[in-house]
Amino acid sequence: MTNPIGDIEKAQVILVTGSNTTENHPVLSSYIKRAVTQKGAKLILVDPRRIKLADFAAKWLRPTLGTDVAWINGMMNVILKEGLYDEAYVNSRTVGLDDVKKVVEKYTPEFVEKITGIPAEELKAAARLYAGAKAGSIIYCMGITQHTCGTDNVKSLANLAMLCGNVGIEGGGVNPLRGQNNVQGACDMGGLPNVYTGYQKTSDPAVRKRMAMAWGVSNLPDSTGLTVMEMMDGAHEGTLKAIYIIGENPILSDPDQRHVKEGLGHLDFLVVQDIFLTETARLADVVLPSASFAEKDGTFTNTERKIQRVRKALTPPGEAKEDWAIIADLSTRMGYPMNYKDAQEIMAEITRVTPSYCGINYNRLEQDGIFWPCTGTDHPGTPCLHMDSFTCGLGVFHGIEWIPPAEVPDEQFPLYLTTGRVLYQYHTGTMTMKSEGLNRLAPESFVEISNEDASSLGLQDGEAVKLSTRRGAITAKTRISLKAKSGTVFVPFHYAGGPANALTNPAIDPVSKIPEYKVCAVKIEKIQGGI
Repeated sequence: MTNPIGDIEKAQVILVTGSNTTENHPVLSSYIKRAVTQKGAKLILVDPRRIKLADFAAKWLRPTLGTDVAWINGMMNVILKEGLYDEAYVNSRTVGLDDVKKVVEKYTPEFVEKITGIPAEELKAAARLYAGAKAGSIIYCMGITQHTCGTDNVKSLANLAMLCGNVGIEGGGVNPLRGQNNVQGACDMGGLPNVYTGYQKTSDPAVRKRMAMAWGVSNLPDSTGLTVMEMMDGAHEGTLKAIYIIGENPILSDPDQRHVKEGLGHLDFLVVQDIFLTETARLADVVLPSASFAEKDGTFTNTERKIQRVRKALTPPGEAKEDWAIIADLSTRMGYPMNYKDAQEIMAEITRVTPSYCGINYNRLEQDGIFWPCTGTDHPGTPCLHMDSFTCGLGVFHGIEWIPPAEVPDEQFPLYLTTGRVLYQYHTGTMTMKSEGLNRLAPESFVEISNEDASSLGLQDGEAVKLSTRRGAITAKTRISLKAKSGTVFVPFHYAGGPANALTNPAIDPVSKIPEYKVCAVKIEKIQGGI
């Protein structure tokens, strides 16, 4: 997030898109609701489903799946045509607006309505509302990123924010919500195939030299590693022989489940390190039991870039160890000694090799967290990014054309499918499905469908159906709901008994390599006799 969570309550307008915030980030959603109900903020919600936030929205736009670039371009078309943009900000802090002007000229509200289904007048009203705010916050999540055009979606939101002068101000910003705890921290620590800690490029010779010196080795490779999707393809093709999985359950979380199972089955060696025996761990040659968050010391970095201490409250059961201790032990046995005595010593190394973390230490984190970048032990941290200038100097606009999803409905698969989460389960259920109370509240998979679609298919609420795509099929029970948009069905991805990712499309964004979980084509058939 460019801005801290507390800034949400300083916004005059909040634009939420691609985020079912009340169910996926319930604590953070309270800031949005409080901003609307107590602070006078206006909420613009852009979501195909009638999620809970629609009840708080001044404007709710309901686009067809996979049309985000189009409606964002449409809003910018209105803002530019009516002269509502922040001209002083654009002239002093950005470059490239002419490229955007050329692209969005054709994205009139009427043209956008044909692509997205959003009524032209509603789009105009939303654009005027956002542009008219002194501070406008954009909040998004995986409904924006998990597309073959996810990078374009994010760049388009950045265009919109810069156009109205909403980057680098309190109450503004472009604010992604991370899907799981410490995703931000994992990325910060180099959990990506092309960077070291703090997003230092592996392709940069100066960075490689500095890291090699810190780790006491002669050189480091300049190659880029594989993404998760590329790993699964490599396993399937036989070019990747072994995988070590830590805290992930790709059998349920990756798209095209059949492809994932086949890929893992082709490996010579699979190691899984986790706190429970997941669906993926059951396939492993070796399972390494690890400690949970409550059983170890360390830090988490949350969605607002705030680094916070985690303190050991319980002793790990049985042979379980902290993740770092397992990795260090393996590394030592394989010939590179990692002789850390505790998590604090590892944090000290992190600060030495990571410019954005160099001012962090455990003493400073004793009472409260600190926002990175924190560039010295006397630096207070940076809650709001880009206050005076962008990291690269000037913010760069990008003219972006809308492209359709990799797969759209046709005669064989006539409906759109989108996937997501529900409030009472978490990710692949590794932890939450151990809770009897949560399982009573959300016991099984379902397919959320509109009354119109259910009627046309002759379906009743709670009826057993078969959902099929070009990748596979699952069975589930219908849930006829006002949330659902006609022509689009929703399936939560938590359940091994009805795995949504047996259906989803593994087509990826060419830049981020993220799969298109959020849209594919599906058909629904009634199951005679039920399930």
